[in-house]
Amino acid sequence: MSQAATLLTEPPAGSPDGPAAGSAFAPLLRQVRDEGLLERRRGWYARSIVVNLLALAATATGIVLAGDSWWTLLLAVPAALFWARTAFVGHDSGHAQIAATRRTGRLIGLLHADLLLGMGYAWWNDKHNRHHANPNHVDKDPDVGVGALVWTRQQAAQRQGLSRWLTRNQARLFFPMLLLEGISLKVSGVRDLKRQTPGERWTEAALLALHAAGYATLLLSSMSPGKAAVFAFVHHALFGLHLGMVFAPNHKGMEMPDPDGERWGHLHRQVLTSRNVRGGPVTDWLMGGLNYQIEHHLFPNMPRPHLRLARPLVRAHCRAAGLPYTETGIVDSYRQALHHMHDVGAPLRAG
Repeated sequence: MSQAATLLTEPPAGSPDGPAAGSAFAPLLRQVRDEGLLERRRGWYARSIVVNLLALAATATGIVLAGDSWWTLLLAVPAALFWARTAFVGHDSGHAQIAATRRTGRLIGLLHADLLLGMGYAWWNDKHNRHHANPNHVDKDPDVGVGALVWTRQQAAQRQGLSRWLTRNQARLFFPMLLLEGISLKVSGVRDLKRQTPGERWTEAALLALHAAGYATLLLSSMSPGKAAVFAFVHHALFGLHLGMVFAPNHKGMEMPDPDGERWGHLHRQVLTSRNVRGGPVTDWLMGGLNYQIEHHLFPNMPRPHLRLARPLVRAHCRAAGLPYTETGIVDSYRQALHHMHDVGAPLRAG
């Protein structure tokens, strides 16, 4: 999948934010560029990648040293945390935030996603770029398409059987279902291989196979098959829960563009559908900078450490443009997302 879709350009002429309309976004883009916030931070990323790789190696060493003991399960916690850091590097690489060339960026993404996580990089990039192009658009954003969960009452009305029961209870089932997300991500990546070109397919298939072999060797050489299976499940469950808790607050419960309504420009489309999460360095680390979701969506190729620096500029610009800038605490962000899911299923509970 080309990374061109993630690179920030001027809004197209004729759009509500384009030159023909006296762009509402262009002044902000110029200000951000003048501040140097779109310049790459190769040194920062190099240090982050090295530290994370050392942390993964230390965790793997701990698994080997702990051996065939149930206490080894405790290491599933740091393993999940550092896997999430690995996923964030793959995410940033897919947005062309790290490397100067597409080839280098893809290499970083393949190594972090396919080899280290066993998650398809091309699948994730394709899905995530479509999300960025049209966030919360029911016809174009795969993140609000019909799946195990649904996001509009129109989608809910079409549910039948078990899926109907899931939709009625999806708010209370949301966090338990995230425990399966780590496995689901791997399955989706493997299923996507048939969509890819032959060269892309064989590269990713080989890296996914190496990951599976290495992961199985690490666990089975350190503990009994039973304990290894439990460790793998707990590890993937915590990993999926962590990633889900990072991505859930960003858009759920925010504006959803009317497919037949007025076409929004880039500024409106990204700001109105996104929610920031307040916090400090710990929040930034745990959420991989995605707590600055508005800034990330406006400037998807902006390096992660610059997102917090862009925040005051974006807030001021939104205020001047009369646009709401939604920012809340982490607990309230989950409350809003769960309230939206509960509301979507309300007609099914009343029936």
